Amino acid sequence: FIIYGVCFFTPSRKDPDCTFSKAAVATDSGKCSEIGRDILQKGGSAVDAAIAALLCTSIINPQSAGIGGGVIFTVMDSSGKVKIITSRETVPKNVTSDLLKLCPNTTEWTVEWKQDSRWIGVPGEIRGYEAAHRLYGKLPWADLFQPTIKLAREGFPIPYYQGHYIPRINNTSIRKLYLDKNGNLLKTGDIVKFEKLADTLETIANEGPDVFYNGTIAKNLTSDIQKAGGKLTLEDLELYEAKVTDAWNISLGEYRMYFPPPPLGGAILSFILNIMKGYKMNSEPNATDEKILFYHRYIEALKFANGLKKYIRDPNFSSDKMAKNLTEDSFADNIRSLISSDKTHDPQYYGDTPCLDSIGTTHVSVLAEDGSAVSVTSTINDEFGSKVLSPSTGIILNNQLFDFCNRANRTSHGERPPSNMAPSVLKSQSKTLVIGGSGAEMIPPAVASALMNHLWFGKSLKEAIDTPVLFVNCQSEVKLESKLEKDIVDGLEAKGHKITQFYNTVNAVEKAGSCISAWSDKRKKGEPAGY
Repeated sequence: FIIYGVCFFTPSRKDPDCTFSKAAVATDSGKCSEIGRDILQKGGSAVDAAIAALLCTSIINPQSAGIGGGVIFTVMDSSGKVKIITSRETVPKNVTSDLLKLCPNTTEWTVEWKQDSRWIGVPGEIRGYEAAHRLYGKLPWADLFQPTIKLAREGFPIPYYQGHYIPRINNTSIRKLYLDKNGNLLKTGDIVKFEKLADTLETIANEGPDVFYNGTIAKNLTSDIQKAGGKLTLEDLELYEAKVTDAWNISLGEYRMYFPPPPLGGAILSFILNIMKGYKMNSEPNATDEKILFYHRYIEALKFANGLKKYIRDPNFSSDKMAKNLTEDSFADNIRSLISSDKTHDPQYYGDTPCLDSIGTTHVSVLAEDGSAVSVTSTINDEFGSKVLSPSTGIILNNQLFDFCNRANRTSHGERPPSNMAPSVLKSQSKTLVIGGSGAEMIPPAVASALMNHLWFGKSLKEAIDTPVLFVNCQSEVKLESKLEKDIVDGLEAKGHKITQFYNTVNAVEKAGSCISAWSDKRKKGEPAGY
């Protein structure tokens, strides 16, 4: 049926991925999804399952996320009330005053630019877990840690995605985690153990979150960071607080979509969707000309979105109200009028585009039996973060302060960096959809693509997430997956778009009637679990 000119499939539509009836978890790893599912079956809440799954991800995909980073929860309780828990990293008090002068001027940033302890922000992950568990937890805190502690201590085969990044660690302190008894670098399929991290997780499980922020772990962690040249102090950890706020939301056909406010990327995601819904597409484009026009308009929307990212800042340190405008239909209508159907424009037409590029991050989507839902995204920023390992705790530290580069002229103590993370929950009268993604700049366009293909074009979650995705970088180059048909690529290039390639991941769970569908993106070899 059609609402506001937009086509949505009905619950009676046969979904081939409708495999669960009560609850489901979708993560970047089948093992971590199973751990989250097991927590739900033991009577745990959606938040309990999300925390347990995230802890698992910290060792299954340690290049993407971990307790040395930060996390954003979008939580919908069983009554439909939504809260945001922001525990993204913050700027340390003694951070180098001219830190942003270290940002490279070139757009060809290399990993080496970011292998620097000075980019380490105050980790917020554990305070985020604490706040979420305090508000929504059912099982004891320690129970959520046990599956990961066991895995980390006993060891497990290195999964493909983790193994893919091991050769890139070079001569960093992380390298010692992956050496066998003969000094050879481990590879995919070899058994790896994170015994020091297991000790740290066990201490946090038994003594509570405070031990990370003002106890023995805090002392060891700050000592290790300072020895590596970082600026983090005990005071920074002691003062850190997670923030609980209301969600921002927009209308999307029959749905209300809830997402985090700045400095997160939900406003950018909502802007993209508001632009595209104005074209009133009530069926998937089929003819080549129709597809070219659809993708052309989508690319133009992404270019304008890039030009607006400069307004996404920590609201506690910015008085600019522009970010809220990005969620308004009237603002999208105005920008849509600037989109030409037959051509693209010079980059300056879309506004100044801040350059940012990181590839870490993980996303977990959970839907519990009582109808509550959690969409949560966690990150240490780049692959293995700052490449700094705390040897006494086994924690890999983030390089989150790098996200200020080209987005700000200075940083302030306590400020949270801008982010593209957009964990979202969509709710209609009869359906709930939990969705989010990983991949830095690629998160908003990839999630938008999945939503358009699922909600507007009637594809299953699997089909929608598997659909080739694209994004536009800060040079206005269009990055497209190679799966897109050659004639579409040729048509877009004929309109003046430069094309390169990449991939991204989206994980989602949906309940429609008695059917629960879940899909973990195969680009990261994930698997969902449920019952």
